[in-house]
Amino acid sequence: MTRREALNEAVRAVLDDIEPGFVATYGDVGRRLGISPRQAGREVSRVPDDVPWWRVVRADGEPAACRDGRAVVLLKSEGVAFQGGRVDLARARYPWDASRVVDHADHHDPSA
Repeated sequence: MTRREALNEAVRAVLDDIEPGFVATYGDVGRRLGISPRQAGREVSRVPDDVPWWRVVRADGEPAACRDGRAVVLLKSEGVAFQGGRVDLARARYPWDASRVVDHADHHDPSA
């Protein structure tokens, strides 16, 4: 398995951990994987539609605008709390289980 494939699998595992009704920020995802929020955003954008990409939002709670703007509809259908046009992170941020850590030891090379 290449590093790119391993990172993609790790991203999928992190996104699958986020339960319906909750979100994480790109920074949250990056911290779980030991990568930057920007790289987390790139990796989230590469997952297929059956992986809950819509549960990852910007640090200010703004949902993803990609994929025809479907994130807002998907988040609302899961009961995610909004405040105005943004996710209410105080109520909807996923409480990570610290005991479950994604193995990310060799995911630091984005060119792999």
